[in-house]
Amino acid sequence: MIRTMVRLRARPGCEPAVASAWHAAHAAIGELPENLLRDLFVDATDPRSCFVVTEWTDEAALRDYEQGPIAARFAEAVRPLCEPPAAGDRRVMRDVPDGGSTVLVDVELTVPAARRAEFDRGYPQVLDRMASVPGYLREDLLHEPGSDTFHIFAEWTGAAEFHRWIANPAHAREEAGPIAEFLLRIRRRLFHGVAASADVAGADRGRTPSKESDVHTTTDVLIVGAGPTGLTAAIELARRGVDCRLVEQRATPPAHADKAIGVHCRTMELWEEQGVVREAMDAGTWLTGNMVFVNGHETHRMSWELPELPYAHLGLPQYETERILTERLATLGVRPRRGTALTAFTQDDDGVTATLDTPGGEETVRAKYLLGCDGAHSAVRELLGLTFAGGLGRFPQLFMLADVDVDWDMPDGHLLRFMHETDGRMDGMLICVPLRGESRYRIATLAPPRFFAQTGGQDAPPGFSEELGEPTLADVQAAIDRLAPPGTRASNLRWSSVFRISHGIVDRYRHGRVFVAGDAAHLHPPAGGQGMNTGIQDAWNLAWKVALAVRGKAASGLLDSYEAERRPEGEEIVGRAVRMAFTDELDREDLKRQFLQEMSMLLSYANSPLVGETVTDPDALRAGPRPGEQAPDVGGLHRRGVGHPLRLRDLTRGTRHTLLLYADGTADEAAVAAVEKIYADLRALAAGELDAYLLLDPEAPQPRLLAPPVLRDTAGEFRARYGVTSTALYLIRPDGHVSFRSQPIDADGLRKNLHLVFGGAK
Repeated sequence: MIRTMVRLRARPGCEPAVASAWHAAHAAIGELPENLLRDLFVDATDPRSCFVVTEWTDEAALRDYEQGPIAARFAEAVRPLCEPPAAGDRRVMRDVPDGGSTVLVDVELTVPAARRAEFDRGYPQVLDRMASVPGYLREDLLHEPGSDTFHIFAEWTGAAEFHRWIANPAHAREEAGPIAEFLLRIRRRLFHGVAASADVAGADRGRTPSKESDVHTTTDVLIVGAGPTGLTAAIELARRGVDCRLVEQRATPPAHADKAIGVHCRTMELWEEQGVVREAMDAGTWLTGNMVFVNGHETHRMSWELPELPYAHLGLPQYETERILTERLATLGVRPRRGTALTAFTQDDDGVTATLDTPGGEETVRAKYLLGCDGAHSAVRELLGLTFAGGLGRFPQLFMLADVDVDWDMPDGHLLRFMHETDGRMDGMLICVPLRGESRYRIATLAPPRFFAQTGGQDAPPGFSEELGEPTLADVQAAIDRLAPPGTRASNLRWSSVFRISHGIVDRYRHGRVFVAGDAAHLHPPAGGQGMNTGIQDAWNLAWKVALAVRGKAASGLLDSYEAERRPEGEEIVGRAVRMAFTDELDREDLKRQFLQEMSMLLSYANSPLVGETVTDPDALRAGPRPGEQAPDVGGLHRRGVGHPLRLRDLTRGTRHTLLLYADGTADEAAVAAVEKIYADLRALAAGELDAYLLLDPEAPQPRLLAPPVLRDTAGEFRARYGVTSTALYLIRPDGHVSFRSQPIDADGLRKNLHLVFGGAK
């Protein structure tokens, strides 16, 4: 796709005539099949200036228009009405990088007429603040006539500077603070300027244009489903400067917690990376342990407050999770389009063409990739024809959920499981999860028999069954009377639902340029609260790989690694959840390990085709994280000029790979001196998507290096936790897993590993 923006400066009093000439051309341009967009924007700070904006499927379409009769008639009509054009009045840009380095960002926002004065006061302050941001050049404030819609069209020196700024979640408060309230619901599109000397019609002949003539919108990635999985994918793509479009069939966000409620420890780490962990902690409540009772007797109790965990297990209703992630996504310039359903799609070698049912009618979107994050009843899964391996399993029982207050003498913050067994078989269960608020719990238990009778003895559909009605407070109390301690009382029923549990995993996670993630890919019982967290992990794994592919930096096999890494994990989680659904968990001897496994803290991609190692001594690095495992955080790192110790997470945080090189006092000087050249070569191989640091033992001499930056492992925490001696290295992926390690430093092995991701220098 290619866009043009042409500034017209009307002569005094000629503004209405220019607008009239545009309206005549507007209809004619719309008849051209290759036109994707045509608009007239007015400069909000200069009413005599306006911008004619057009978008086209490719350069040939643009050339045909500009050399054709429609453009000639429009130019002839406005020539006597406008001042002579000036240098820079015509801009050409693409949705993919070009020879020109300039990055142009179109931010669409709404400014209600009643608040226009407030916006007008704050906007000049934002301009003053932005002037000091590295890489920022200028911007125009444009207005769509007759509407509350405005566009901030900003120009940056290059993609790296813009991505570095937008990745900081505090930027809305730091620079855009005076108009931050207007930026909560925005849409951002990223373009790359075409070099002035480029032949617009022929500079990119290698690209294949869209094969659809009725495309309404183009984007890099179309994401279907704005639940936690889809929102996570959108955030990660937007953090990397990838244009994405997020659509959601539900017209409004969920209003109560009838879905996931537990946020795993590993998910909290991801949220720290995304800049929302504080908001989550403020809105949630800590789940501090669990207790299990069988036939009225306590069988075990465990504290979940483990000192080695960076974050504990958080209780947070899914509607709060979606609110927090949606607000974070808005700061990146993307907002879900609600009330919009995917009805069909086709794909070819260059992209996906999707048909959407929107409130305004049918629309067609052209994208490079499509991500199906649309839940248990996934349209993407159905349209792809994916099947559940071994069939979709369903538990015969119906269950009910309820949000109630419970009056009893139980420890605060504990998840409680009450089970009843007869002759060794479970015939009753009650799970109580604490919610934020005094004595408030989410209750899950078997539904009363009358609900199953309402199905006529037939299978009830999976998911929540609105047609079966809502359980009453008396139904909840009956379950509590049977299973909870005597005297326990329930009150203040806020909502209730009946649901049916299904379980299974699809036969594949990818088909061409289309992927499925979250409940679209796997369904399982809620034991352990795995559904939402596993979906977030799917998106976390997939998004950084898709981002590299969109930007032309991915090796040919990189996207295949999503299924190779995530589907085995999905199989393991589904199987474990089914086994645990109706047991008292007493068959597990190591409860701590079980908890860490449930929290995804032991997740490993050891069998991934992307990971590897080189060790000359079988005992080398034995104490450290293995290839595919998560890279643990350590503290006590000191960097010159910084007055406080740093965490390893301070170095690995971001959207790129991180290379950690290590040397102690026994290291060969030549090997340490070679680090600078190794870093330069590898950074080129990784197309700039690599940061590196040299970590020195306290006794190691300081080398004379210009790069990479040097830090001291003052407390020896890195040496101990990663098991390094002499010289060694660890390569950490953007998702926090170890990609490659070696002792001593093996530059050739590292190059081969990076080649699996990036495919060579670009």
